[in-house]
Amino acid sequence: MARLREEGYEVDVRDGYLLVGHVPYVSSDGSVQYGTLVSELTLSGEVTMKPSTHVAMFVGGIPCDAERRPLRRILLSESPQQLAPGLKISCSFSSKPQAGYRDYYEKMTTYVAILSGYAQRLEPAATARTFPVIEESDPDSVFLYTDTASSRAGLGAINAKLEQDRVAIVGLGGTGSHILDLLAKTCVREIHLFDGDVFRQHNAFRAPGATPCEELLGGPNKAVHFAEVYSRMRRGIIAHGVRVDETNVEKLREMDFVFLAIDDGPSRRRIVESLREFEIAFLDVGLGVYEVDGVLAGLIRVTTGLPGGDHDAEDRRLPYAAGPDNDYNRNIQVVELNALNAALAVLKWKKLRAFYADQEHEQHSVYQIGGNLITNEDAS
Repeated sequence: MARLREEGYEVDVRDGYLLVGHVPYVSSDGSVQYGTLVSELTLSGEVTMKPSTHVAMFVGGIPCDAERRPLRRILLSESPQQLAPGLKISCSFSSKPQAGYRDYYEKMTTYVAILSGYAQRLEPAATARTFPVIEESDPDSVFLYTDTASSRAGLGAINAKLEQDRVAIVGLGGTGSHILDLLAKTCVREIHLFDGDVFRQHNAFRAPGATPCEELLGGPNKAVHFAEVYSRMRRGIIAHGVRVDETNVEKLREMDFVFLAIDDGPSRRRIVESLREFEIAFLDVGLGVYEVDGVLAGLIRVTTGLPGGDHDAEDRRLPYAAGPDNDYNRNIQVVELNALNAALAVLKWKKLRAFYADQEHEQHSVYQIGGNLITNEDAS
């Protein structure tokens, strides 16, 4: 059944029956209509067993071929039958392979192919694969609808390594907003957003997605704005519409991991010192882009800070200076560079969580735009 859902079929279980909806068929008047394929469902606990019968049933009319002739070769009965309240079939089918059906995927797709094959002769676009939105039924899931991308790839066990983290993003500018976009698609338990600035028009051109003009009106707070956007997809997005400083940095003590995406050197130093005191791991990101002879060059940086790590090495890499002395404090930012900076940071976080292989264990990495080169430093 999981495979049926992943491949876009409208799957439901009702009163002990397996249903596949929106199955195209040719009706007796020669038009293409849509019905529901029904099968008994044999379970052992929560696991499907081999189908107990090759017979399938149908809710709709009597399926015909393209010449309006009933499909006698598979029709077993044309007598309507009430299977359960609200579930009345119009006919039943019998198409039995020699060895029977191995599973419900094979059984249901075989019958779907027979019925839709005739319908597609009249309407080639007719399909039972509508890819409906599947609402999340697990009350413990952070998602409002099922993460079918992970299930299709078989990543459930690996994803579980991330689900208990309480993560903070400090700064929701170009790079910070892309970090959020990537984290929101993981099963991490909570994502706390810290930013006291207003989301303005220029921010929309560096953030992921497309922001409607009306959402810019009134200058919404960045943390509140992004919390509203991503709460459409998942739970656990908590907005803190404030700039992190000495009066509220204590809030970060509750986190398991922190992403720093700010461009103020002295603020960075204060937050890093607090995170070391709290023994919380962090990743700091930065861009240094400049124009030379009409083209852009520069660096993208990701620096890791770990409890008990080499703080001297971290301090050599982190830009604490203010103003023009900070090599990473430039006004030039381009959305793809923000996105790449965010992706490199989230990749590193996932390596620290044993989601990805990590052969270097570097604390500092720099991507050079002109040379298309990533350099790892301070590896353990």
